[in-house]
Amino acid sequence: MTDTPPSHSAPPGDLLVGASLFLDFDGTLVAIAERPDAVVVDESLDTLMNGLIETLQGRVAIITGRSLAEIDRIIARGRLALGGSHGLELRWPDGRTRAPEAPVGLAEIVAEMHALQAEHPGLIVEEKPFGAALHYRRAPAAEVECRALAARLAERQGMTMQAGKMVFEIKAAGQDKGSALRALMEELPMRGTRPVFIGDDETDEAAFRAARDLGGAGILVGPARPTSARYRLEGVAATRDWLGQAAEALA
Repeated sequence: MTDTPPSHSAPPGDLLVGASLFLDFDGTLVAIAERPDAVVVDESLDTLMNGLIETLQGRVAIITGRSLAEIDRIIARGRLALGGSHGLELRWPDGRTRAPEAPVGLAEIVAEMHALQAEHPGLIVEEKPFGAALHYRRAPAAEVECRALAARLAERQGMTMQAGKMVFEIKAAGQDKGSALRALMEELPMRGTRPVFIGDDETDEAAFRAARDLGGAGILVGPARPTSARYRLEGVAATRDWLGQAAEALA
């Protein structure tokens, strides 16, 4: 359950002093693309991330719905702690990883999603190591059918359904972005610091709550809405600008 804070002001420039930084990816560091595989990390973002890693002495992690392998290929490249697949996969700063077994019914889920895709050619089926997602950004009329199918498959397979921005995803149950943040905060170099999590959609609420409960704060990216985040930034550009200013303050 979310709550509406007294204000949705921009975060102060010194918020990252003595903190560990946790970042969502799509909709936070990069604009959401029509296709998940269409996202490109530009040089300025790469430079920004390198600067944050240096000034925060490695206390930077990305926690995302993308798989660990995918986000590592796109942006992390071994430099960052990661929470992939909505917290199901973890990689600590020292390189240790944790991941569950793939769900038994995953092939059946993917097959039924592709069957719906055949009826609505604009749909995109994104296969993941521990789940699958139906993106209906290019087929908005299929939203109701996508939701119904995802809910039915999740219940049948004992998995979790969650909604994102024009996407319904089914994933293995048991972990979320909040549990990933808590696990990473238990060990050095993040242990003993305040967590700050920046994210944009409902799947980030668990991490906002975890950051708040551990003495830190959440930052919502995008339009104001009921949330457990304390602060808000207007969009991806504003987020990257603020992160650059915060890095300068740390330096």
